[in-house]
Amino acid sequence: MFNKVDGPVRLADRVAAMLTEEIESGRLTEGDKLPTEVELVKQLGVSRTVIREAVSRLRNAGLVEPRQGRGVFVLPRRIRPLDLEGDTESPGTLAKVLQIVEVRRAMEAEAAHLAATRAKPADIVRMRAALAAIDTAVAAGGDGTDEDLAFHRSIAESTGNPVLVSTVHYLGEVSRGGIRVTRANEARRDDFFEAVRQEHQAILTAIESADPKAARTAARRHMKHAATRLQKADPEFWDEAEGLGVDVDLDPDAGA
Repeated sequence: MFNKVDGPVRLADRVAAMLTEEIESGRLTEGDKLPTEVELVKQLGVSRTVIREAVSRLRNAGLVEPRQGRGVFVLPRRIRPLDLEGDTESPGTLAKVLQIVEVRRAMEAEAAHLAATRAKPADIVRMRAALAAIDTAVAAGGDGTDEDLAFHRSIAESTGNPVLVSTVHYLGEVSRGGIRVTRANEARRDDFFEAVRQEHQAILTAIESADPKAARTAARRHMKHAATRLQKADPEFWDEAEGLGVDVDLDPDAGA
């Protein structure tokens, strides 16, 4: 079905482009199952890591959906989300993630401001639970990305604005890889990790105190400091970051 991939361009970019073309051309249509990871490795002559990264990009682009124990399936065609990961002509990983942080800073600062004026007691309870879930996930060996996203979504949900909720959810999904890179960097240093915990708590405290100005300031400060922490990461981290956020197993029954 596919020809082997080689050449100077990053292999994951080329595999992602090839699979995207199969979908956009109609050769793979809604409901079709992608070949298994093992099959793609054999057909394309690349590693499992390359396949996983390529499929992660298709997932972030809203083209495919992994289904537990069944494989990866093509989704209905819809408006393509922002491409934050795949373009080899675009800036490097650091620049991309910092751009994501800029957008999140504007969106989440306003969400926190509104939450401080509208959140009900039940909303505060959900925020606390979401915040606690981050520590639980990290203690269990996870990176806390899903739980981090859930915390910020709980803030948006407390505003009662469905458009804001949808936008924050959308932004979180298309920037999931960037958020995972951010959290991976923060997990490398105890001072970074503790700073993030305190910043999250400051946002929650301001919302709970019904102080919209403080909530907005705390959310903006959190995003500003996230950018600063990324800029302080060493070069070795950015080499590693090229492979973060791509743990999508196309063949659940295959061995590692």
